[in-house]
Amino acid sequence: MPEFDSRDPNTSAFWDERFERGFTPWDRGGVPEALRGFVARVDRPLSTLIPGCGAAYELAYLSDAGWPVTAIDFSPAAVAAARAVAGQWADRIEQADFFTWQPRRSLDFIYERAFLCALPPAMRPAVVERWAALLPPGAFLGGFFYIADTERGPPFGIGAAQLEAMLSPYFERLEDMAVTDSIPVFDGFERWQLWQRRS
Repeated sequence: MPEFDSRDPNTSAFWDERFERGFTPWDRGGVPEALRGFVARVDRPLSTLIPGCGAAYELAYLSDAGWPVTAIDFSPAAVAAARAVAGQWADRIEQADFFTWQPRRSLDFIYERAFLCALPPAMRPAVVERWAALLPPGAFLGGFFYIADTERGPPFGIGAAQLEAMLSPYFERLEDMAVTDSIPVFDGFERWQLWQRRS
């Protein structure tokens, strides 16, 4: 692993340095099969937020499918990387702080992809509360959760029971499936889960 000056994943400098030096082992370079399956079985396009979007390959995929999507990241280097691969959809990528960003339209879906596990465990309650605040009753939170017992990170793993305890007051779990196409850093520890915002 290269040596980096920034050690705090709560700062944009941490992520800027890694994107600028091309060290992004969490980047799969494409769209996971579980997301493709979800899109195929949903009966309408969902207004979607991708927080902590990184290179945002999923933004172009969802946009091509007719979904209204916004991707955000607080790292300028991550936003630049995302815009470089987004093509005609680059204007849907914003540099923004997840905890203060406000949607222009009501959200139907928040897509979780290596965002929760990128942040230190102390941030988890705030992330979950923000998810719940952004999603109206009946809307969905779905994506990939890193279920692992790890003390160091990122990625920071979370136990299955702990994740359920944090989400259950706000969301009902609808799906929980093993992931068969994980990249090496997540292989064997990733679950696709779909949750629905409670009334």
